[in-house]
Amino acid sequence: MNSATATSIETSNGSASVSQRSGHDVTQNEPNNRTNGNGNGAATTKTPKKPGQKYRHVAAVHKQTRPSCLSHDSDAAPSFIGFRNLMVIVLVVGNLRLMIENIQKYGVLICVRCHDYSRQDIYLGLLLYFLIPCHLLAAYLIELAAAQQARGSLKRVNDSPSGGPSEQERKRFHKTWVVVAWAHLFNITLALVLTTWVVYFKIHHPLIGTLTEMHAITVWLKTASYAFTNRDLRHAYLHPVEGERELVPELYTQCPYPQNITFSNLVYFWWAPTLVYQPVYPRTDKIRWVFVAKRVGEIFGLSVFMWVASAQYAAPVLRNSLDKIASLDLMSILERLLKLSTISLVIWLAGFFALFQSFLNALAEVLRFGDRSFYDDWWNSESLGAYWRTWNKPVYTYFKRHLYMPMIGRGWSPQAASFAVFLVSAILHEILVGVPTHNIIGVAFLGMFLQLPLIALTKPLENMKLGHTGKIVGNTIFWVSFTIFGQPFAALMYFYAWQAKYGSVSKQMTTVAS
Repeated sequence: MNSATATSIETSNGSASVSQRSGHDVTQNEPNNRTNGNGNGAATTKTPKKPGQKYRHVAAVHKQTRPSCLSHDSDAAPSFIGFRNLMVIVLVVGNLRLMIENIQKYGVLICVRCHDYSRQDIYLGLLLYFLIPCHLLAAYLIELAAAQQARGSLKRVNDSPSGGPSEQERKRFHKTWVVVAWAHLFNITLALVLTTWVVYFKIHHPLIGTLTEMHAITVWLKTASYAFTNRDLRHAYLHPVEGERELVPELYTQCPYPQNITFSNLVYFWWAPTLVYQPVYPRTDKIRWVFVAKRVGEIFGLSVFMWVASAQYAAPVLRNSLDKIASLDLMSILERLLKLSTISLVIWLAGFFALFQSFLNALAEVLRFGDRSFYDDWWNSESLGAYWRTWNKPVYTYFKRHLYMPMIGRGWSPQAASFAVFLVSAILHEILVGVPTHNIIGVAFLGMFLQLPLIALTKPLENMKLGHTGKIVGNTIFWVSFTIFGQPFAALMYFYAWQAKYGSVSKQMTTVAS
């Protein structure tokens, strides 16, 4: 051979070296131990080469049976982080294109000075903002009187020779309970009815009306919780029964009834980020003002984002849908619905984060409110029932504590209790949406009430042993119903009802198909 090559073959006794240089073969047998070049007799050992370095082209690549990475019989699910990054890029690029297209068609629709609210809307909104909490103060005065009566009743019982309540005391307690219950019922009913009447007939702007109505419903729920909780605490205070004392949480021993009936306790509950009244809440040690500043910054940024998205993107889609709805062009309505679903979902997610993550956490931090489980991972919901249990935990825990569990305790079936919960919730949803828009058309009511059959349809997915596949199917059904047939449809209906009642500005303009 003209080229110089070398091949080494090692044995256990020594090393046989075969060299080829310029076509001549020379074979040398060398012992393992040899002297070095200095002749000092020092022994050196030649490190044997690993077998993998010798026969590189005969290594076994296919050693066992293995499924493909994306096959259903794969041992471990692969990571989809790369696809997630791709989806983010696609969303960013796609929405950037839509932004450019929107600017080219409509120009900049953002106008800081443009508004359609009147001074009357602002004045009445501010007036109701300060008057609504007065009903919570009225509930405090009712409970204060009931607590004074309870103290006197307990003193008379302790001073009686029998050591127990007499028949007269029992009748007096029942009479007091009835009077307190009717006083609370009148108070909370007046709080909601009065605000609803003013918003529907006197406040034209839907945003101001929505904020006012939301405040009224929140105080209404808090007032009812304040009355229900103190009623049970008062009963346990006057009629302590062995076996039932343990039902009062140990946490409440820090502020037992009637020591909790104080103005400061009421004010804390008014501002606390919860709808459920407790005499005592878990508290943190200190206030992290940097944390509060970050949450406030998030609230401001997300509020501006929602305003821009609504004015620049949602409004043109809604205006261009009016003629399609009026002519009952079903295919065009479906196209508008799908186009609106994207921007409505983005606005809803921003609103969810601003309210439940930013605002409630900032409020909880200022009040040192410890329990901040305002939501769970609802985005992984395997059914609609799981979604309603996890996305708005303050409302969920409220209805579970004050409506669902009391009905179950009185012998009602779970189905009847769930029916009552969704019925009340549907009525409140219609009040919250229909009253500020001055259109009680029942869409919000039906959208909430019809969740019952949808929950029944998707509930088997939670119980079926389908593993990962069942979770994917259930979560897909949830997202489809949520993003397409939920909020976008309701937004279209109420916007059309508003324009049909008060006239449409877009009808005076040339409708440009978006």
